[in-house]
Amino acid sequence: MPPWLPEKGFGDFADSRRLPDESVALIKAWVDGGMPEGNAAEAPRPPVYPKEWQLGKPDLVLEVDSPLTVPAEGTDLFRSFILPVPIERTRYIRAMEIRPGAASVVHHANVLIDRTASLRRQHASDWKQGIPGMEITVDSGESFDPDSHFLFWKPDSPALVEPEGLPWRLDPGNDLILSMHLKPTGKPETVRGSIGLYFTDTPPTAHPILLQLEHDGALDIPAGDAAFVVEDRLTLPVDVDVLGVYPHAHYLGKRMEGYALLPNGEKKWLVLIADWDINRQAVYRFRQPLFLPKGSVLHMRYTYDNSKANIRNPSTPPVRVRAGNRSVDEMGHLWLQVLPHPVAGGDDDPRVSIERVWMENRLRKDPADHTALYNLASMEMMTGKYVSAAALYRRALAQVPDDSRTLTALGTALDRAGEWQQAEEEFEKALTVDADSRDARYDLAQLQLQHGDYQKAEMGFRRLLQENPKDAASHAELGAILFATGHMDDAQTELKTAIALDPINFDALFNLASLESGKGNLADAASLLERALKQKNDADARELLGSIYAQSGRNEEALVQFHALQLLRPGDAAPHLQLAQVYAVMGQTDAAINEQAAALALDPTNADGWNFLGELHLHLKDTAEARKDFEHALALDPNHSAARAHLARL
Repeated sequence: MPPWLPEKGFGDFADSRRLPDESVALIKAWVDGGMPEGNAAEAPRPPVYPKEWQLGKPDLVLEVDSPLTVPAEGTDLFRSFILPVPIERTRYIRAMEIRPGAASVVHHANVLIDRTASLRRQHASDWKQGIPGMEITVDSGESFDPDSHFLFWKPDSPALVEPEGLPWRLDPGNDLILSMHLKPTGKPETVRGSIGLYFTDTPPTAHPILLQLEHDGALDIPAGDAAFVVEDRLTLPVDVDVLGVYPHAHYLGKRMEGYALLPNGEKKWLVLIADWDINRQAVYRFRQPLFLPKGSVLHMRYTYDNSKANIRNPSTPPVRVRAGNRSVDEMGHLWLQVLPHPVAGGDDDPRVSIERVWMENRLRKDPADHTALYNLASMEMMTGKYVSAAALYRRALAQVPDDSRTLTALGTALDRAGEWQQAEEEFEKALTVDADSRDARYDLAQLQLQHGDYQKAEMGFRRLLQENPKDAASHAELGAILFATGHMDDAQTELKTAIALDPINFDALFNLASLESGKGNLADAASLLERALKQKNDADARELLGSIYAQSGRNEEALVQFHALQLLRPGDAAPHLQLAQVYAVMGQTDAAINEQAAALALDPTNADGWNFLGELHLHLKDTAEARKDFEHALALDPNHSAARAHLARL
């Protein structure tokens, strides 16, 4: 039986493999007694371990395209393999088994989800052979989608079964990346990793996040030092439930402590390993979630033994050891999977708060941490703080000047801050660094479209479509350009193609609806807008749909849209004017007068509005108020013929 590393009483973990004290005493007595053999006839048969998948046949198996040969001798190898996921709809993963292939040479294997297939695009010509290195970066797209699950293979790790209610998501177009750390063992080995996925139709009911304590920058262990200590801490910004922990070090790790100090001074243990063994590392899930209130301080304290007395020390005699990815280097990480509690009265994702304090903690230890700067900038973007986001992106570029990803993000921040000419420069810089950057090319073309440079924008989107004819977003934007330049038939083709590829593409649905409305196809336009509004509560879409309903005599439905528009544009007179028109058609003159008056309170210089208010008062035979309204209209516009005619009749 493999040893169970966590100490008893320092964390209540599920699936504990610790032997009961009575069993340990029995084995000790047997050893002390000379280990006599029992009755051989009563011996059980040796166990037979299945060579197939631990959980039965997976719903989907992904396999590395090209096997890799690990030589008998030499340094560690790091290789990341991209596995496209062939699914047609969103699937939820309840379990996963990683089969590394030739496990004896695999130090560990991590799985990352590439939501935008960004790594495959960066290595379009050679991705099937595997990409050297493990320090890879992938783009998560426009949404906040942090790592939330322990997706890896380590020695002593079984198949990964997610807790009830916590499957993880894969969408069409996603890639999985299998990053492998390989070490020669004295003979050549061929490695061809594979991943088995097990689906569930039930989406997650809660959304955890992974966070990490570490201080690898402090790892510089002198030869012979038997008690070198590394520490880290992080203060929780919200209440959380800790679901599981994963401590990690290499061969010099000895004692590993993880605990939390609560605001009331109480100490709660997360994990304690008194005798670390890299060959027995695993994720430890709590039997019941461990609650930690806001303000609790997470602590990691790892002790390393770089003396010759450490039987696991890979160097004889001991040598100085620093942080690194090689097995002879060191690491000191404590990963936690936490489920944050919703913040009372707040709609923001509490995971964002956790991500922020984690990145700030990284910068406290290393002010030049490029990843932390980039992630903090991205969070500023999420909250509309575009100027401060741009400043953080510039700090990140000071560390890595030729990073096209950061240049593109800086361009987006500048554009949203109103500095679109500077944004254009940054997108062009990104394309100078990486001419194949689809994100930079798309953002540049979109910027040119927004500012009326249709010719350049069209060239950009057509180039993107040459590279990927199934790019729905580029079809949608090209359709918008053709629509704006009067090429209606071509625009219709592009927009319909975008919708066929991505039925929920808001821009394509809205623009095609506008086109159909202009042609008088009101029923088709309304159907498209109804679909669009299921994706996004957009003011322009509601305004157009309300107008189409009103033109079609669907007045009650028009009222619903204009009332919703009023909530989206609270300081705008237009929704009140549109409501007044619909109420008037429906014969609800009092409601029409209220809405028209509200519109004029917001825009008192609207002569036409005062004239219409007078007409409404006339309808109620309130000639005194009507006279005031017409006189007000003429005061604003002495040549207003309708108001003058109304006054003459009065």
